Order: sequence, then structure tokens, then C-alpha cells
Amino acid sequence: MDPVKIGDAIMAFALNGRFPEDADTLPAVSDIDLQPAIDSLNQAGVQLEGEIRQINEETKGDVSVWAKNAKSLQEDIIRSKTMANEITRQSEAPDVSGEAILDAEDKVEFISREVQYSQQLQQVLRGIKRVNALLDQAEQALAERHVLQSLSFLEESWAALDTVNAARSCRVMRLLDVRAFELKSSTYQVFNQIWKSMVNVDVDSCTITIRDKSEDGKMSLADASIGLKAYKEVDERLEQLWHNLNTSIVMPRMDYHATSLRGISANADELSFSGPTDHSIDSLLTDLETIFLFVAKKLPADLLPHFSSQMVTDVMPKLIDEWLNSVVPSSLQNMDTFQSVIQRTQQFCAALNDSGYTGLERVSTWAEKAPMTWLGKCRDTALDGVRKRLAGGIGDPKQVEKVEKHMVTVAEGKELATTGAGAAADTADWNENWGDAWEEDEPAAEVAQDSEDTPMEDDDGADAWAGWGEDTEETQDTTKADAVPGDDDGADAWGWGDDAAAEPGSKPNSGVKSKPAKAALKPRQQANETRELILKETYSISSMPEPVLELIFSILEDGNALTKEDGEYSLVAGTAPGLFGLPTFALALFRAISPHYYSLGVGGNMYLYNDAMYLAEKLGEFSAKWKEREDVTPRGKAMLRLDNDIKTLQNFANRSYAAEMSIQRTVLQDLLGDSQSLLQQDEMEAAVEGGTTRIRTMASTWETILARSVWSQAIGSLADTLATRLIGDVLDMSSIGQDEAYSIAKLISVATELDDLFLPSKLGDTAPTEEEVPATAQYAPNWLRLKYLSEVLQSNLNEVKYLWCDSELSLYFTADEVVDLVKASFEENARTRDTIREIRAKQPLST
Repeated sequence: MDPVKIGDAIMAFALNGRFPEDADTLPAVSDIDLQPAIDSLNQAGVQLEGEIRQINEETKGDVSVWAKNAKSLQEDIIRSKTMANEITRQSEAPDVSGEAILDAEDKVEFISREVQYSQQLQQVLRGIKRVNALLDQAEQALAERHVLQSLSFLEESWAALDTVNAARSCRVMRLLDVRAFELKSSTYQVFNQIWKSMVNVDVDSCTITIRDKSEDGKMSLADASIGLKAYKEVDERLEQLWHNLNTSIVMPRMDYHATSLRGISANADELSFSGPTDHSIDSLLTDLETIFLFVAKKLPADLLPHFSSQMVTDVMPKLIDEWLNSVVPSSLQNMDTFQSVIQRTQQFCAALNDSGYTGLERVSTWAEKAPMTWLGKCRDTALDGVRKRLAGGIGDPKQVEKVEKHMVTVAEGKELATTGAGAAADTADWNENWGDAWEEDEPAAEVAQDSEDTPMEDDDGADAWAGWGEDTEETQDTTKADAVPGDDDGADAWGWGDDAAAEPGSKPNSGVKSKPAKAALKPRQQANETRELILKETYSISSMPEPVLELIFSILEDGNALTKEDGEYSLVAGTAPGLFGLPTFALALFRAISPHYYSLGVGGNMYLYNDAMYLAEKLGEFSAKWKEREDVTPRGKAMLRLDNDIKTLQNFANRSYAAEMSIQRTVLQDLLGDSQSLLQQDEMEAAVEGGTTRIRTMASTWETILARSVWSQAIGSLADTLATRLIGDVLDMSSIGQDEAYSIAKLISVATELDDLFLPSKLGDTAPTEEEVPATAQYAPNWLRLKYLSEVLQSNLNEVKYLWCDSELSLYFTADEVVDLVKASFEENARTRDTIREIRAKQPLST
């Protein structure tokens, strides 16, 4: 069968339900070109549509005929009922035969079915007539552009059509359905035109027009909302309206990075751009208010919530993130502007709430929590400032001066000026009233006035200098009475410490009794006469402390301003306690991340020690002055709590120092062979030379960084580590031959060449002299012990006995240690035993 016949067969089946009789002989569809059949179907579809339209026009008359037929049918039904009643009457007569009765029953049944059919037909015809009338009314309303009325008739016609008891496949029902659909489409087109005439956004010219009524006055926006609901296009239409409004007006106005902005103006029906405007928040909120209120005024109340949800969702986050947050200052500068923004934002939220907008909680919350936002901005700026400063490196070093003032006697001053702390300090100045007080007996009253003119440091400097902590009780009482008590210890500031612990701040090891140290411990000759001694040292800090201090001082000044009751900063006054707490966060961040950045530079840990100490010192000075300032309110004085931060900084500085010293001791021990005894190594001289070279390298590195007293302690600690290692390795030997003793003495001689680092002329930056004695023993507790060990190893029995009984060997070694050395160095015989017996019998010198 050719494609044309297939097309005819399909059409016959679709229209009449008739299938070809020779279907079994048809070939498979896949083997036939169906395009002609498809074209035939398309043509038939076009013809069918034309017939439907024609039938639609023709049926208007048919319906009237159907109505007349229905009336005639009703009359027939009445006549049939009359006949039925007559038949019933006759059937009840006694003379009627059985055949007549059966015939009458058949007629009754037939007539009943006819009546039932006629009634059903009449009901269907009435339904059809009513649907058709409703469609006529809908068409008439549409012709008059009464869209809502037309939609109402259409809706009623659809409901009536559903009640017609007829199959939808019958021709008349299909015709009514098609007519209703076409009317609905025509009504939508008219409604769309009317809507666009009332609500129009010209994206190109950036204008939006919203009219209350259509141009012909037959539809209002309130009526249009009903139409939108009928077509279920409320969300779609309002979303499109917002998209166009946002693209043409809102987004350009809220472009934070735009170089120029234009304001917004609104008249009765139109919203558009006006002249240039500034980038202020007040101008933006005013323009946004104009947009929001214009829309709220024009749109019906039932449409506004749908529009509000979209508009608020898009505008408010951008308003907060790009505009409001950008005006949050990081200090009290521009605070007037910020406070006015807070108030203006609250007014903006109130105006929109009154106009029916919802979902403004985020903006209102921002206004309520703006003070905390400002505090958070201050915190973030402070922490970011510290972080960026550290990330930029510690910068160029700077020389600063440390000054300590103490009340001492003339005798103590004479000793300290030439030995101990005074020798290590850069200068040891006396008040000008002293004159030639070294040899004079001036009354203490001559110094009282000078001591009052120069304020004491908050820290207790009594422990800051070698030997001070061991004066007589009377001297200690006098010093404590003259000093101002404080939380921090001056020992931490100057860096004196136990060499074993290697932490600045602890007292020198009392086990070493050098002659200069003993001289400083002589009883005071003039018990009632004290004078002021000023000790000064210079050391290097990085470029980091000054910006940190400026930041902290600026924050605290802002905090004090918030405690004043003049109302200038009333909106953020409640954040004052938080502002006073920011220095703690900044210093905590400094302590947390500074070790990494400082370790990148040469001598970084020592710079970190100096910087932390400098910060603690300056914060202490600031705290003391803060409490005396008249421009600081009582609340401001009470809120300043830097004492814990100062202590923490001092401890942090000591930990940095201790960490660096631990690293250097580890390196030194590695150079000396780690756990292997020096005396068992093949290259023991090279190991010792490597150790001394390392100490000299660190001495050179730290010389320009540390204060002289701290430098002396640090290098002395490393020298003491070397001495302790040598002494321990020798004392662990079970026997020492003459050659070994000579080699050990040579090693000790190489190690003690480090004495040139501790010459008084080098420590005090004075001209060298031929008779100057190295002060190594003051900073390396085991240094003289090492030297005496060298003498013991190079001495015979008589000399060893002399060193113990008549010299100072007993100050540095115990009797058992000396006996062990004798047993290891000399053969056991009567002479050796006698020497050992005399050593044990001799009482050691008093310490």
C-alpha cells in the first residue's frame, strides 16, 4: 500500500473508527515513507479546524432548533403519559383479556423508556444551551474589554460544561470546549495588553510606570491582581517586575564602586533617575525609601507580600555587606557619621515596616547591634594590623635605653661603679648632688630632693643587678622602702638570671664567689646614708613594638572617650569594656604568631625577647601615668587592666630567651660530640675549638642586639655550658695519665681563651689596660672551677695539697671530687694516702 492510502486509512480510523479490511496485507510501517501520510494528516487537521470554526457558527441556529424540538418532545411526553394512564386504567378493568394486559404492559414499558430518554435529552439540551449562553456573555464582555467579567463567565461556563451529562467526544461537546478555550486565549491576550499598559518598565530609559487604572478606565490594579490569580501568574509577573526594576534602577543606584551615582525621583505614576547624588548612606537610604514606598503605594495590598519577599531578599544583603558595613569605623574617627547612619537605618526600617514590607529583620538587627559591629571592626583591625606588621618582617632595629634608679650607700655605689652590674651597664650616673661623695660623709638629706624629682619605675630593681639580693638586712629594708612596689620584677627587665636555668630575671648563682662579687657584699659602712644610683643600658628592638604600642594606646584613648558622660558617643558607649579588652587580644596575637616571624631573622629570638620586654616596660609606664592623668575618668581608670598583660609579656620574653638559649646549648653540645665524652674523641681539640667558635659567633651576633648585662649573662651561660661539659668529662675518668692530663689542660686553655670576651674594657666600652682581670666568672659559675681543674691536673701532690689547704680550691670543688682526681692522677702509695688524709682532714673555706 502506498503512503497516500496509509494516510487515508489513518484518517478513516481517527474520524469514523473504521479500520481497513485488508489490514493483514499491509507492509510494515518502517518500510514505507510516512512523510506523505504525515502531510496528509496535517492538511486534514487544518481542514478539521476550519470545519470546527464553521460548525461553531452554524450551531448557533441548531441550538435554537434543538430548543424547539425539546419543547415539542415535552408535549409528546405529556401525551404519552396520558396514554399510559389510560392503558393502566383499562388494564385494571376486569373484562380485559390476558393478551390485552400483556400488550398494555409492553406499551407502558416502551413509553417509560421513551419518557426517560426524552427527559435526559431535554436535560442535556438545557445544559448545552446554558453553556452556550455563558460563552456568548463571555464573548460579549471581552468585546467590551471587561476582562474580569469575561473571566467570570468563562469560569462559570467551564463549571456548567462539566455538569452536562454527555460524552466529551461528541461533536457538540467538543465544539463548546474549543470555543471556551479560544475565548480564554483571547481574554488572556487582552488582559496582557491591559497589564502592560498599567505596569511598564522601560529598561533602556530606566523608568518604571505603574498606573492605578488602565487607559480605558475599565480595569484597576486591584482588578488585575484577580486576573493574575486566575491565570496563576502572580509570582511570575511580580518576579519579572522586580527583575526589570532591579536591573534598570536599583542595581545602578546601589553600585558601591561606581564613580558617579544618580538619585531617584518619583511622581504620581512614574519612578526614574534624577540628578547626580553622593555616595553617602543617607542619600542611598533616601532613594531606596523612595523606590520601596512608591511600589508599596501603587501595588495592591495582596500583591505586595509577593513583591516584598523578592525585593527585600536581594536588596538588604547588598545594603548591609557593601554599604552599611563599609561605614563602620575602626576607631572613634568618623563616629558622628556612623551614629547618624545607625539612626537613619532605624528610620528606614520603620518606614518600610509601616508600608507593609516584611523580612527586614536583618537590617534592623544590624542597626541594633551596630555598636558590637563597631567593636568587632576595631578588634579585627587591631589584630589585622598586628598580623600585617609581623608579616612584613621585624624591620630595621632601633637603639633604646633602659634606665634603672636605685637608692644605695656610698660604699655600695663605689663597688657597683667598677664591678658587677655597674660595670656591665653602659653608664652608672650619680645625682649631681653627690659631687665628690665617694670620699665625703654627706647627709642623706642632700639626696632626698633629687630622688623625689625623678620618679621610680614600677618594678623592683633590687634583684636586677648582680649581688644586690645578698646585702645586709638593713640595706634590703632601705631599698624596699625607697622603691615603689609594683607587679613586675626588675630582674625580668634587665635579664639577670641563674646560669643553669638561662632565664633572665633570676639571681646569679651564689656558688661562685669571685673577688669582685665578694667586694660588693661588704657590710655598709655608712648605714644611714643612701644616694640615688642611675644605671643605664642600651639595647636594640625591632620596628615592631612601636606600632603595637601606638595601636594599644589609641584603643585605650578611644575607650576613655567612651566613658565620658557628655553623650557624644552615646550609641557606642556600652562597648567601652570591650574596647579596653582589645589590647589583651592584640598582645595575645603578638605572642602567638611572633615566634614564627622573628625566627626568620638573624638573632630573631633575642629581638623577640627585647621587644617583649620593651612592650612590658612601656605598658607599665603608660599604666602608671594613666592612673595619674586628670583627663581620664574614674571608669576609665578602673577599666584599664594591663597588669596581667605586662606579666604575661615578661614571662613570654623570658620563654623566648630560654628557648634561644636552649637551642644554642643544644648546638654547642652537638659540636662537642653530644653524649660522647670529649676525651674519648679522636678530634677533641677540634670539637672544643668548634664550641668556642660557636660561642664567639653568638657573642658577635648578640652584641648589637642585647643589653650588655643580658649579653654577658647569655654568653656567660654558653661559656659555662662548655666549662661544665669539660669538667664533667674529666671527673668521669677513672684514671688520668700524664699525657692525658697535659691534653686536658691544653683543651681547658683553648676554652678559657673566651676570657677576652669578658674583659672589663669590653664590657664597659672603656680603654683596655694591661692589668684588667676578665669578669667571666661573674657570668659563668663553673669558670673558675674549670681553671682550678686545669691547675690540679698540672700539679704534683704537694701542689694539690697546697691548693686545697692554703688556696681557694675548696671554694670550687668538694673534698670527694679532689680525692677522686688524686686517685685518678697518681699511683696509690703511702704518700698519696697521706695527701688524701690531709685533704679530708682540712676544713674547706667558708662560703
